[in-house]
Amino acid sequence: MEITLRLLLAAALGAAVGYQRERAGKPAGLRTHILIALGSALFTVVSLFGFDGQVDPSRVAAGVVTGIGFLGAGVIFRGMRAGGPVVGLTTAASIWVTAAIGLAAGVGMYLVATIIAALTVLILMIPKARG
Repeated sequence: MEITLRLLLAAALGAAVGYQRERAGKPAGLRTHILIALGSALFTVVSLFGFDGQVDPSRVAAGVVTGIGFLGAGVIFRGMRAGGPVVGLTTAASIWVTAAIGLAAGVGMYLVATIIAALTVLILMIPKARG
């Protein structure tokens, strides 16, 4: 039951961030952020409970961070045009922090995961400076 709660919380918090990105018309939206948070949480709970203490769980967290870096780079690369400005940095950052939220939920840090998700949504709602 505890594992299910962790996974459901990760999915819900990922949905909150993803909903904001979806509403902003960004390429990585609701489903993407849910899957990132859920996948990160699942990797975390599997590393904590699935290997009977024979594996260092921090190694899985490091692997998640590396993998998410590739996803974020893909978002930035996809958003760029030949010779154009770099775009997609905020969406890549939201992907990165959503993975961290999933990791936090996966280890049972419910309050931290919830506060960071709320803070992330608030930050993403700050209007972009034009200039």
